[in-house]
Amino acid sequence: MKYLILIYHNPESRAVWEGFSDGQRAEGLRYYAALTEELVASGEMIVTEALADPALGRRLPAAEGRSMVSDGPFAEAKEFLAGFFLVDCESMERAAEIAQRVPEAGLGLVEVRPVLHMGGGGLEV
Repeated sequence: MKYLILIYHNPESRAVWEGFSDGQRAEGLRYYAALTEELVASGEMIVTEALADPALGRRLPAAEGRSMVSDGPFAEAKEFLAGFFLVDCESMERAAEIAQRVPEAGLGLVEVRPVLHMGGGGLEV
């Protein structure tokens, strides 16, 4: 079963990261690299990526029934999606176990969701 582990940031978590020394930041990045290597070795990792700041993205608002590419306006939100792990593991419990190892989980900024797939009768978990 595939699960998406979503990692969010907010102004408080960003302030914590920016307050770290270069050594602390390097240690944090090594932690993520080690977690990724472990999940690759176990065969559970599909892909993981960090996402650029939302200000660098593009929104596709609808106008007259068609989507248009725009650099804003963006919804006012304090939290934004910062990265993710897509894993393939045996249960939601295992996915949650992995998600609890993401440092942002201690700040309540991690979410685990099953990935839907197209089955014979439509979308299925």
